[in-house]
Amino acid sequence: MSQAKVDRYKQEKANRKKTMKKEKMKRTLSTGCAAIVGVAVIGWVGYSAYGYFRASDNDKVVQTEVDLSAINDYMTDVSSTGDGAE
Repeated sequence: MSQAKVDRYKQEKANRKKTMKKEKMKRTLSTGCAAIVGVAVIGWVGYSAYGYFRASDNDKVVQTEVDLSAINDYMTDVSSTGDGAE
């Protein structure tokens, strides 16, 4: 090996702990940021889906009024004609 390579190797070996510590810190930081972004995206999708489905549930509630007067008239007629037959 040439002297330059030997000196470079010694320099790298002397700074190996610092270099490894920096690389580990970068890896941990990038993993943490990715986790935060992932949680934020999942939360946003979940919140949007919840709002969408809650809004569609409100659309399904319909009040309907029923006019039962025709049935009441029919039942009255049936009961009045049935009393005379007995």
